[in-house]
Amino acid sequence: MIQNDLKPEIIENGNLLEYIKIVLENMPSDWLRLTTHRLDIYNEERAKTEFLEQFEILFATHNAEKSALSELPTAYDYIRLGHPLSSVLEWAIANLNNLKSESVISFSSRTTPILAILRKNLLQNKATQIVYSGELPAFFDAEIIKNVYGYEFELKQVEKIEEIENFEGSTVYISQKNEIGTANLDSKIDFYINIHDDLGSILFVNGKENESYISEIQHVRRRETIAMTPADCLTALHILTENTSFEPKTFDTQKNKESVLASIKKITHSDSKAVVGSSGLSIQYAIMMGLIHDATENHKGKAIKIIVPPNCYGGTNDQARRVAACLDNVEIMDLPVDGDNDMVKSTERVLAKVAELDAVPYIIAEIPTNPRVEVPNLENLEKALSKKRQTPTGKRAIEPVFILDQTFCPNVNFLGKNEILSTVKVISYVSGSKFPSGGKVTAGYCVANQKADYLMDKIEKNIILCDNEATNLQMEILAEQLPSMNQRIEDAYKNTRKFVNFIKEVLPTAKINFVSEELAQQGFTPSVFSLDLPTKGNTAEEKELYKRKLNDKLITMMITQIPNESKYCVSYGQLKGCYWTIPATSTQGTTKESDKDYIARVSLSADMDLEKHKEVFLEFVEQI
Repeated sequence: MIQNDLKPEIIENGNLLEYIKIVLENMPSDWLRLTTHRLDIYNEERAKTEFLEQFEILFATHNAEKSALSELPTAYDYIRLGHPLSSVLEWAIANLNNLKSESVISFSSRTTPILAILRKNLLQNKATQIVYSGELPAFFDAEIIKNVYGYEFELKQVEKIEEIENFEGSTVYISQKNEIGTANLDSKIDFYINIHDDLGSILFVNGKENESYISEIQHVRRRETIAMTPADCLTALHILTENTSFEPKTFDTQKNKESVLASIKKITHSDSKAVVGSSGLSIQYAIMMGLIHDATENHKGKAIKIIVPPNCYGGTNDQARRVAACLDNVEIMDLPVDGDNDMVKSTERVLAKVAELDAVPYIIAEIPTNPRVEVPNLENLEKALSKKRQTPTGKRAIEPVFILDQTFCPNVNFLGKNEILSTVKVISYVSGSKFPSGGKVTAGYCVANQKADYLMDKIEKNIILCDNEATNLQMEILAEQLPSMNQRIEDAYKNTRKFVNFIKEVLPTAKINFVSEELAQQGFTPSVFSLDLPTKGNTAEEKELYKRKLNDKLITMMITQIPNESKYCVSYGQLKGCYWTIPATSTQGTTKESDKDYIARVSLSADMDLEKHKEVFLEFVEQI
């Protein structure tokens, strides 16, 4: 934990705010515009802390030079988890309130900080009272939070903070004054939440006895929502420093939303309601809770089985397990899909088991799979999903809902009438930080086919409850980028196919996971592939170690020799350049070690110097 060791005269409020003003004038443009940050200067175990330690040194020496700010280590790899501006905002507010920097946490959502505390107390069997003045926030639906999310709490309205009584448990105070940086940290308040209508919320963790909540609240921000966005943090910092010359951007949100919804309808061939969220995981959480909400009404008393590949994207895997941990009637079942496992056979096997249990099956799967870019036989998958099954008592088993993450190929038509999965209840979602926005924002969307259309109202209700809808800026960028998405996908695929063919030619012993030409003709044209480099050694451990070193060598060569295009980042579908990552150390962060993939994942764009990348790769091959 970061301690505040700066001298009192340096940390004085006026000096701090003046320093922040200069930082905002000189900050690198990447602080505002990037959605993913460099992994080669990032230590996930010390997310945010390394950045702030170096930032505090700059503050102590009055150094706000652009070059110095640019050299700060990565705060978080993904901006939905946090970023330089959220770190600076939280640090500044914490210092102004004599708190440790980790005790202030900013959210784009106004509901989620409350849910984060309720989750922790549910698991600890600890009581919670939520205290507020005036009216309860309109988005806070207490009945759904109790009945669907399983959280317990008391609501208390007061005229002023002094009226709060001692409580055996946690006291959460909600302030709706649209303030930034101020909090009445009365000793009776454990958690103070400043709600700002336009920017999100800021949570203050009050008292040493509540510090154990911090990491778990951060994890909720990581998995069920996003941090306050860079643009909104910039606005908040200008408000904090009382910079009256700063004018927040205005948006034609209604027009942008209409454009986005029209694009989604055209791309997905779906006539269902579309829901647009602040990130892919925000969307996925709304789907999860929307389906559970539906089950509480239409399948009362039934167990719910969330069926998920054990090695899929870590956020998906972790979030599903976190939902199950909070609800007694929800359980995770594994769906092995990659490598030697076949998605169709796994689906058949697991749905037969769910039918035996007379439970409600919800399947989450990526097509193509990540990171091995595999596509199952869709006709056989459709048969496995739509097969009529019976419970042990002879009743018809509950039909599964197939939750399809098609982030790698959002252009594929799964949802139209008479399409391959039209006989199955399908909800499709896409992470917007990939192709929909070209890597410019994190917002994502989801839609349903005709059979699952009825579920979209519940999904929409839960994304509103969690206050996880896309921000105005996110909606504007989606409106700009979605119309060109399918063309960008096509062009990026062409570069990827050329690069894959080149690697096969110069390094035939490497194993490449990429779609076949036949699948590409069916419309599966991802621009990502995974590269399993050849290895050597006398034991499995030696071979694995050698391969991991080769991965590092390849990525280092690419990012140092082509620094303007090749990035060591977690990204995909970007407008420009080529991104490299090792899924096991980034996107699979919370996946079980035995299920991780220590292979290189490469994603290409339509706008890049492909010949230069071939040249560097050939140099790499010659060195091994």
